[in-house]
Amino acid sequence: MMQAQAHPGICFMASEVETSEAALAVLVARYGQMRPEDADVIVALGGDGFMLSTLHSTQGLDVPVYGMNRGTVGFLMNAYTEDDLAQRLIEAEEAVLNPLCMRALCVDGREVDALAINEVSLYRAGPQAAKLRISIDGRVRMEELVCDGALVATPAGSTAYNYSAHGPILPIGADVLALTPVAAFRPRRWRGALLAKSARVRFDVLEPEKRPVSAVADSRDARNVLSVEIHSAPEIRHRIMFDPGHGLEERLIREQFV
Repeated sequence: MMQAQAHPGICFMASEVETSEAALAVLVARYGQMRPEDADVIVALGGDGFMLSTLHSTQGLDVPVYGMNRGTVGFLMNAYTEDDLAQRLIEAEEAVLNPLCMRALCVDGREVDALAINEVSLYRAGPQAAKLRISIDGRVRMEELVCDGALVATPAGSTAYNYSAHGPILPIGADVLALTPVAAFRPRRWRGALLAKSARVRFDVLEPEKRPVSAVADSRDARNVLSVEIHSAPEIRHRIMFDPGHGLEERLIREQFV
């Protein structure tokens, strides 16, 4: 919860869609506008994708982000309304998210480093299924996974791509990660694994020229990868705010009883 004050200093950010830009104009006229580095809170206007983008772009500021939904799903967003925003911000509850770090080594020798709040995913980039070797903390745990892809998801991202791939929903406070295959062909019935948050995951791509694979950390991708290493980054903190009673923990529970 923010420290009570008459009017928290707000920086509004909006996605480049008409509904978000219209909301931006109305809210700035009503509540004013501050630079991100001078604000007490950043209000993101858009959908979940824009929220992820805002968290990434402002991670060095240690300023909480409060989202208002101007998109579709809005799992990470609060309901949009123009009234009583200052009071909502004062009463909002804060959650802290730690991202995943991805380091991908590509066929051409490039290394791609990126952060992911939701998940790091690998997927086949050609007509044939991918072949992956999986190691956890330096020990090979699966010599060969034949699949369309695989991903490692945080608790915050467990209801996104991970859930669509039939992975588990994780409690927001759980110190675990989900490793989930996408359309696993062999082992056919393998459903993935739960890993300690401290685990370091490595995927090695087998037959990379015949079966090319790409990797994506949230929205940043690496093409034609040879290997991908993934681990949590507890030293990086993303602060996200929700209306009381509508935080991530409640949303994750509600998602499982629809």
